[in-house]
Amino acid sequence: MTFSIKATIRAFVAPSHRVSCPRRLWEAVTHELDRRGERVHEAGAFLLGHANGDRREVTDVVFYDDLEPQAYSTGVCVLHAPAFAKLWSLCRERKLTVVADVHTHGGRAIQSKADRTNPMVARAGHVGLILPDFAIAPIRWDQVGIYEYRGDHQWHDRSPRVRRGFFYTGLWS
Repeated sequence: MTFSIKATIRAFVAPSHRVSCPRRLWEAVTHELDRRGERVHEAGAFLLGHANGDRREVTDVVFYDDLEPQAYSTGVCVLHAPAFAKLWSLCRERKLTVVADVHTHGGRAIQSKADRTNPMVARAGHVGLILPDFAIAPIRWDQVGIYEYRGDHQWHDRSPRVRRGFFYTGLWS
């Protein structure tokens, strides 16, 4: 019988979480989003990792502008088809899947009409995170927007202010 002490402890600490990301990786991602957005425009990234049933574990990241250098040129995050071809190729190489995407907004972390109608991955179950204030630290979890795509341009709000414990970045992730 194979088991993981880490997974067992995580089940007690964060039993209802759907997405987990190691704290150090999450802090590196948010710091890098702040840097890449230069505190004046949006920046974003795909969180890569593994799916295990309904749970997703983040293990890696790829930033939008690494896939498409002009991704932020309009002030908002825009990716075209060749960027997604690079993303899927990278996922195959690393044997990972897109767990979620994360991008910044200049103010509150709520979905814009563009966010709602243009999901980065238009597959039911995909998770999109929005960080407020261009990800300038400290980022308060109660201000983060987390949205789960249901298909047909419908979303469930999984933000901490609505549903606690959906996204976990603690010691046991």
